[in-house]
Amino acid sequence: MRTKGLKFVFFCLSAALFSGCWWYSFSGTSIPPSVRTIAIAYIDNKAPRVNPALSNLMTEQLKDKFTKLTRLEIVDAYDDNWDLKIEGNITGYDSQSIAVTANEVAAMERLTVTVKMSFQNKADPSQNFENKQFAKFSDYPSTKTLDEVESGLIQQIVEELIEEIFNAAVASNW
Repeated sequence: MRTKGLKFVFFCLSAALFSGCWWYSFSGTSIPPSVRTIAIAYIDNKAPRVNPALSNLMTEQLKDKFTKLTRLEIVDAYDDNWDLKIEGNITGYDSQSIAVTANEVAAMERLTVTVKMSFQNKADPSQNFENKQFAKFSDYPSTKTLDEVESGLIQQIVEELIEEIFNAAVASNW
């Protein structure tokens, strides 16, 4: 009985391998074998309010994500020797009150980071997107100042943005 189960699993894996989905990876990406490189341009901060560490943090975490979850080699974004390319800008960095108490005092604040990203795929231009907007936020109590909570909020927001950008660029479209 156990041998039949193993044969069935082997059959299913073989069928997936020889069907059109043979470049699927367990990280959720579907990158054809011919695609070997990705260029990730520095993400400029063009928001009216600037966090000086945000551009570098986003750029480096995006590179780390692709290094850890794909087999792609990171190449210089300013050369033309890439198969995939991601570039973009931080367009918003805002903190605003979101919950007001009966005394008309803010109980919660929300930090929102907005980016516009572009993705190019030389192998399959139908996957390209231009100036696609991504926004993530995190709430914090108004009893704290933004300076007190900013580094933790930024880390969480950037992780969520990077996940969404990564998925938009190379995740499988199930």
